[in-house]
Amino acid sequence: MPNPNYAAFEAARPYFDLVRGALGDVVDGEHFFDVVTDNVVYEVLYDIPGWPRVIQGRTDLLAAFKGYVDNIALQSADKLIAHKADDGRVLVIEYEVHGTILATGVKYDNRFCSIMKIENRKIARWRDYMDSLAAWNALTALAR
Repeated sequence: MPNPNYAAFEAARPYFDLVRGALGDVVDGEHFFDVVTDNVVYEVLYDIPGWPRVIQGRTDLLAAFKGYVDNIALQSADKLIAHKADDGRVLVIEYEVHGTILATGVKYDNRFCSIMKIENRKIARWRDYMDSLAAWNALTALAR
């Protein structure tokens, strides 16, 4: 049964489900927000207006994703490729997301590569790379 505490994040569910599936039994917890440490460091190596380069802590990560789902609704996430390293303490995932920019109705498709460091069966650090041009094009396109 889905956690009602995360109902506000339903628009990002395909992403959360893909990440949680990629992690398998390496971490404990059902939802994406359950598998990150309270002091997680979530770093994005791109600049998108309104999205911080470094998010520190689970509480701030929740707030950042609330802003995301207020602006983008994902319909799917796919093309997952997962690589385990350092005896399972590091996981690298490549994937795509597909959705809609809510303000304009413009289609949003993007590719990502994320590197996670696992400590005590939780994500302690996340580094994210994406196709910045795809995001920029979708976010700046005129309504259709």
